[in-house]
Amino acid sequence: MTLSKNNVPVIIESVSSRILVIRGQKTMLDADLAEIYSVPTKRFNEQVKRNLNRFPTDFMFQLTKEEKAEVVANCDHLARLKYSPHLPYAFTEHGAIMAATILNSPKAIEMSVFIVRAFIGLRSMLTSHNELSARLDELERKISDHDGIIGDVLEAVQQLMALPVKQKPSIGFTSELEK
Repeated sequence: MTLSKNNVPVIIESVSSRILVIRGQKTMLDADLAEIYSVPTKRFNEQVKRNLNRFPTDFMFQLTKEEKAEVVANCDHLARLKYSPHLPYAFTEHGAIMAATILNSPKAIEMSVFIVRAFIGLRSMLTSHNELSARLDELERKISDHDGIIGDVLEAVQQLMALPVKQKPSIGFTSELEK
């Protein structure tokens, strides 16, 4: 199955929305990868177990009960995992790509390209986010410097206003109303 170029941004966005940060790593769950690769989750996990030597701990890890509960609570599309007795597996970027090699179907190979692009897009977005954060920090420092200067000016104005005003004698004629 070949996808048209019009569908590419939609597919990448769909894949990107399934990338979760778990244990400080960008990951995808086994159920999401199985869906993307168009295989049942059970079959997907069977293939992974047959090829465990391809999935070291930096490629794949199993979620704890607490992590599973948090993922199910935060991700509506994973609600089906709530009652599953199995703890899902999380695959890092490299693990998600490795999964395509063990499935070895045309769909898996095609979708692995989209997964790579989604992870690259997320990495690019995080890089630009870090640059934006640094620029905001710099702006905040400048503003705090300006706040200090403005505070000094306001204090000087208040001191000037607190000085007694000397009454100048009036020059010229004064009417009875002005007295």
